[in-house]
Amino acid sequence: MSALSPRASKVRYGVLGLIATGTLINYLDRTILGIAAPSLTAELAINPALMGLIFSAFSWTYAAAQIPGGAFLDRFGTRLTYFLSVGFWSFFTLLHAFVGGIASLLGLRFLLGIAESPCFPANSRVVATWFPRQERAMATGVYTVGEYIGLAFLSPLLFAVLAHFGWRALFIGAGTAGMIFSLVWWLRYREPGRSRANQAELDHIVAGGGLIDQPARQKLDWSKAGLLLRRRQMWGICLGQFAGNSTLVFFLTWFPTYLAVERHMDWLKIGFFAIMPFIAASIGVLFGGWWSDSMLRRGISPNVARKLPIILGLLLASTIVSANFVEDNRIVIAILSLAFFAQGMAALGWTLVSDIAPEGMLGVTGGVFNLAANLAGIVTPIVVGAIVAATGSFVFALAFIGLIALMGALSYIFILGDVKRITL
Repeated sequence: MSALSPRASKVRYGVLGLIATGTLINYLDRTILGIAAPSLTAELAINPALMGLIFSAFSWTYAAAQIPGGAFLDRFGTRLTYFLSVGFWSFFTLLHAFVGGIASLLGLRFLLGIAESPCFPANSRVVATWFPRQERAMATGVYTVGEYIGLAFLSPLLFAVLAHFGWRALFIGAGTAGMIFSLVWWLRYREPGRSRANQAELDHIVAGGGLIDQPARQKLDWSKAGLLLRRRQMWGICLGQFAGNSTLVFFLTWFPTYLAVERHMDWLKIGFFAIMPFIAASIGVLFGGWWSDSMLRRGISPNVARKLPIILGLLLASTIVSANFVEDNRIVIAILSLAFFAQGMAALGWTLVSDIAPEGMLGVTGGVFNLAANLAGIVTPIVVGAIVAATGSFVFALAFIGLIALMGALSYIFILGDVKRITL
């Protein structure tokens, strides 16, 4: 079918709502430590350098488990993988409330990273399965906005809970919500052929390149995985996503501490000002997805339609360094909001995963991509923590984030090459 029948169902939008909710809970669970950090560090006597190490601990195992997690996804399918992932990561989040020292905190960060590892490869697989190509950037933007929107609108509530009930209550609430959602996912999600989608919707998806008949229960062919790692397309998107993720990781870990320590804001102001960059990032994600799909529908080549929003986003994200040169906190928040808006535009790399992944290797391709992206989760918190500990300031930390964003733009411009499916 060339156009969607008026009688076609819209089950795919309900599926999109599920993964958007899952992504919101995913980022809430992994980043709530950043909100708890000022109180937690005081109670457990943790210095900035050590806290940077703890912030990064999640990403050690998260990155290491990406390829095994993607292989598990390709072997056992989306429904079971997502259910187990959400259930376990939410349980480990809840256990954060009972830590008594650095060792138990580190251990739970490691376990959280392993449990969350299949989430984004699964999201990418769902989008590639359920959505035609001309709708994928917007679909990616909608679920990706969950990374930001939860913290954007929940921040005042989270800071209020922190102020009245302490940091441990944050982890109990987030963990409980995630375990409830895992059951909702198991009850609601089905692959297209077993869902309530009617034939008109299935035809629309297939006509646009949706992978409805994508086989499950595939074993990983390590020789093909090795070939995948040699392709310039993979290096281009992996280096670019590492750069974009560096900006994201700063906001998810050190941003509240930056406002408290560098800008001397009290908790009420932090709770208010912390909303704005996350709202801006949410808008950036949706705008980038809409713009990319709009260009594709107008006949503009995938090389332009997919890469231009990301490149422009990374270039604008580098302006975060200019916050070092102003005193007015309102202008600082405006600069940070622009940088985070731009990072949201650059977060469309997952659309490229759907576009270039070899047939039958969406999980592994997404795992490799997310492995590279989340090396930023290891590097960035440690580097920022070391800089703050050594200099007592965030000036060089913001310069580091801006430089990495510029390098990411260059990767998409000069390394990625054509946006087309890799054949092995």
